[in-house]
Amino acid sequence: MSKDTVWKRNEVDSPCIQVCVVHPEEQICTGCLRTIDEIARWSQMPSEERLTIMEALPERAPRLRKRRGGRKARQRA
Repeated sequence: MSKDTVWKRNEVDSPCIQVCVVHPEEQICTGCLRTIDEIARWSQMPSEERLTIMEALPERAPRLRKRRGGRKARQRA
């Protein structure tokens, strides 16, 4: 048995990409799309709960892509 086999754990890996910024309105991390509560509890969560969160993450991405106005919105005034 190799050393890698011994230390490999059967867990759902964290989606963290080390871009840890919480969106002020959506209250989700702009890097991994998890809530602060999900991030804090991740290491204690059972695999089933982690999988449920992982499946929900792609649906959260559009929440961060909403335009807030910008130059075009200001020119309408």
